Amino acid sequence: MLGISEGAVRARIHRGTLETERESGTVYVRLNADDTANERTEQSELVQTLREYNATLERQLNAEREASAELRRIVAGLVQRIPELEAPPEPRESPETAPKSSAGGQEEGTQRPWWRRLFGG
Repeated sequence: MLGISEGAVRARIHRGTLETERESGTVYVRLNADDTANERTEQSELVQTLREYNATLERQLNAEREASAELRRIVAGLVQRIPELEAPPEPRESPETAPKSSAGGQEEGTQRPWWRRLFGG
């Protein structure tokens, strides 16, 4: 009648939330029709609330899936365009190239371009 397991009934008896009568080793639980109706109403309201929340989560999940699919489509389109991009014909020298001194070296206080520092020269 309560819609709960035997263990749950025993736990409620132990906590004192159910009225009981004991006769020769048998425990009887008193139930009022109002109590069971109230519990069923509360349970059905809770179930309804959880179903609504679940539906909301499903809608959010579907929206995120659609957004993810759109992003994957955009990335795929960009990846296809990478070969279309033209590479520069030759690496350009850095505008910070240091003028050579008369001895063929670098002038003091100037910095070599990054690519010369990396590859030498």
